[in-house]
Amino acid sequence: MKHVLVIEDNRDLAYGLRNNLEIEGYEVDVAADGPSGLLRARSGSPDLIILDLMLPGMDGYRVLRTLREEGRRTPILILTARGEEADKVRGLRLGADDYVTKPFGVLELLARVEALLRRSGAGTVTTAAAPEPLVERFGDVEVHCASRTVRRGGDTVPLTPKEYELLLSLIRRRGAVASRVELLTEVWGYNSAVLSRTVDTHIAELRRKLEDNLAAPRHILTARKAGYRLQA
Repeated sequence: MKHVLVIEDNRDLAYGLRNNLEIEGYEVDVAADGPSGLLRARSGSPDLIILDLMLPGMDGYRVLRTLREEGRRTPILILTARGEEADKVRGLRLGADDYVTKPFGVLELLARVEALLRRSGAGTVTTAAAPEPLVERFGDVEVHCASRTVRRGGDTVPLTPKEYELLLSLIRRRGAVASRVELLTEVWGYNSAVLSRTVDTHIAELRRKLEDNLAAPRHILTARKAGYRLQA
């Protein structure tokens, strides 16, 4: 049985999340503030964490940053307020794997939880049977597949697990266009019924970290009305 930790100070929301997750067969633990959530994340070894960003005692950003700095790779789904784009971007930069905007539908949240759990522990997205090259290159970027590290101009670039898998999915297409639905399915495990700006947000982060000019990217390109492609 998969163990989910919910860190949420709204009692009604936390109760609803627990009920729906338990109905789906998950073991659920709930923490009502940042410090206790961090303690349970450390001691309880959850398979996934649902983390509200606005928490008493210690906000969700600090909880997220602390867990990632300690080297904990537990999938983390953050809960953000409607319209707060900066919250989503900041959370993703700190290492969150995905986000849901309040108010959210239960079915969407459950789909995201299921997808993150399905993806966790999987080394990389499998799209071909051919052996994976040890190092992939484009521009001044090197992707070292065995260690799952990325270097740009000789310096290590810190990517989140989902950013790395998204980049690898683009690389493997060898210049072909990937639609948002295809990328959501491969990297996050969603089906086409789940609509999200997750791909766009992660693409923006990859460009910020790997491109010289965000206004005119050379490698991670948008195919208008189609998706994205990587140009070496």
